[in-house]
Amino acid sequence: MSVKKILVVDDSPTERYFMVELLSQYGYQVLTAENGEDGVSKAKSELPDLILMDVVMPGINGYQATRTLMRDESTKNIPVIVCTSKGQETDKIWGLRQGATDYLVKPVNGEELLAKIAAL
Repeated sequence: MSVKKILVVDDSPTERYFMVELLSQYGYQVLTAENGEDGVSKAKSELPDLILMDVVMPGINGYQATRTLMRDESTKNIPVIVCTSKGQETDKIWGLRQGATDYLVKPVNGEELLAKIAAL
Protein backbone atom coordinates (compact mmCIF):
# COMPACT_ATOMS: atom_id res chain seq x y z
CA MET A 1 0.00 0.00 0.00
CA SER A 2 1.31 3.42 -0.90
CA VAL A 3 0.60 6.00 1.79
CA LYS A 4 0.28 9.57 0.51
CA LYS A 5 -2.38 11.26 2.63
CA ILE A 6 -2.23 11.00 6.44
CA LEU A 7 -4.77 12.27 8.96
CA VAL A 8 -3.31 13.21 12.37
CA VAL A 9 -5.95 13.22 15.14
CA ASP A 10 -4.55 14.79 18.32
CA ASP A 11 -5.77 17.48 20.72
CA SER A 12 -2.21 18.71 21.40
CA PRO A 13 -1.10 21.55 19.09
CA THR A 14 2.51 20.58 19.82
CA GLU A 15 1.99 16.96 18.76
CA ARG A 16 0.08 18.00 15.62
CA TYR A 17 2.87 20.44 14.70
CA PHE A 18 5.56 17.75 15.24
CA MET A 19 3.70 15.22 13.09
CA VAL A 20 2.91 17.71 10.30
CA GLU A 21 6.54 18.90 10.16
CA LEU A 22 7.97 15.39 10.21
CA LEU A 23 5.60 13.85 7.68
CA SER A 24 5.60 16.84 5.31
CA GLN A 25 9.40 16.61 5.04
CA TYR A 26 8.94 13.13 3.60
CA GLY A 27 6.37 14.19 1.03
CA TYR A 28 3.20 13.13 2.80
CA GLN A 29 0.06 15.25 2.54
CA VAL A 30 -0.99 15.80 6.17
CA LEU A 31 -4.46 16.66 7.43
CA THR A 32 -5.21 17.34 11.08
CA ALA A 33 -8.12 17.02 13.48
CA GLU A 34 -8.22 18.27 17.08
CA ASN A 35 -10.54 15.65 18.57
CA GLY A 36 -12.16 12.28 17.96
CA GLU A 37 -15.40 13.61 16.46
CA ASP A 38 -13.53 15.84 14.02
CA GLY A 39 -11.19 12.94 13.22
CA VAL A 40 -14.05 10.60 12.34
CA SER A 41 -15.71 13.30 10.24
CA LYS A 42 -12.51 14.15 8.33
CA ALA A 43 -11.69 10.48 7.82
CA LYS A 44 -15.08 9.96 6.16
CA SER A 45 -14.84 13.07 3.97
CA GLU A 46 -11.13 12.93 3.04
CA LEU A 47 -10.53 9.14 3.05
CA PRO A 48 -6.84 9.35 4.02
CA ASP A 49 -4.43 6.45 3.40
CA LEU A 50 -3.51 6.34 7.11
CA ILE A 51 -4.77 7.77 10.41
CA LEU A 52 -2.49 8.57 13.38
CA MET A 53 -4.82 8.58 16.40
CA ASP A 54 -4.22 9.96 19.88
CA VAL A 55 -6.22 8.32 22.69
CA VAL A 56 -6.70 10.92 25.43
CA MET A 57 -8.86 13.68 23.89
CA PRO A 58 -11.98 15.61 24.91
CA GLY A 59 -15.28 14.17 23.68
CA ILE A 60 -14.91 10.73 22.16
CA ASN A 61 -11.46 9.29 22.82
CA GLY A 62 -9.16 7.67 20.29
CA TYR A 63 -10.32 4.16 21.13
CA GLN A 64 -13.94 5.13 20.50
CA ALA A 65 -13.03 6.99 17.30
CA THR A 66 -11.02 4.01 16.02
CA ARG A 67 -13.89 1.64 16.80
CA THR A 68 -16.31 3.97 14.97
CA LEU A 69 -14.05 4.09 11.91
CA MET A 70 -13.59 0.30 11.85
CA ARG A 71 -17.37 -0.22 11.89
CA ASP A 72 -18.01 2.19 8.99
CA GLU A 73 -18.00 0.73 5.48
CA SER A 74 -16.23 3.77 3.98
CA THR A 75 -13.36 3.86 6.52
CA LYS A 76 -12.94 0.29 7.79
CA ASN A 77 -9.96 -0.42 5.52
CA ILE A 78 -7.98 2.70 6.49
CA PRO A 79 -5.11 1.67 8.79
CA VAL A 80 -4.98 3.42 12.18
CA ILE A 81 -1.78 3.75 14.19
CA VAL A 82 -2.52 4.78 17.76
CA CYS A 83 0.01 7.36 19.04
CA THR A 84 -0.55 7.96 22.74
CA SER A 85 1.08 8.49 26.12
CA LYS A 86 -0.85 5.45 27.43
CA GLY A 87 1.96 2.92 27.50
CA GLN A 88 0.59 0.00 29.52
CA GLU A 89 0.35 -3.39 27.81
CA THR A 90 -3.41 -3.44 28.51
CA ASP A 91 -3.76 -0.05 26.73
CA LYS A 92 -1.98 -1.43 23.68
CA ILE A 93 -4.08 -4.61 23.63
CA TRP A 94 -7.27 -2.55 23.95
CA GLY A 95 -6.18 -0.24 21.11
CA LEU A 96 -5.48 -3.17 18.81
CA ARG A 97 -8.81 -4.75 19.78
CA GLN A 98 -10.58 -1.59 18.59
CA GLY A 99 -9.11 -2.21 15.15
CA ALA A 100 -5.83 -0.27 15.23
CA THR A 101 -3.11 -1.60 12.95
CA ASP A 102 -0.29 -0.58 15.28
CA TYR A 103 0.41 1.27 18.54
CA LEU A 104 3.15 3.77 19.38
CA VAL A 105 3.82 5.33 22.79
CA LYS A 106 4.63 9.05 23.01
CA PRO A 107 7.00 10.68 22.67
CA VAL A 108 6.83 9.16 19.19
CA ASN A 109 10.19 8.36 17.65
CA GLY A 110 10.11 9.88 14.14
CA GLU A 111 12.25 7.16 12.58
CA GLU A 112 10.13 4.42 14.11
CA LEU A 113 6.93 6.07 12.87
CA LEU A 114 8.32 6.50 9.34
CA ALA A 115 9.41 2.84 9.31
CA LYS A 116 5.92 1.69 10.36
CA ILE A 117 4.33 3.85 7.64
CA ALA A 118 6.74 2.47 5.02
CA ALA A 119 5.89 -1.08 6.11
CA LEU A 120 2.15 -0.64 5.43
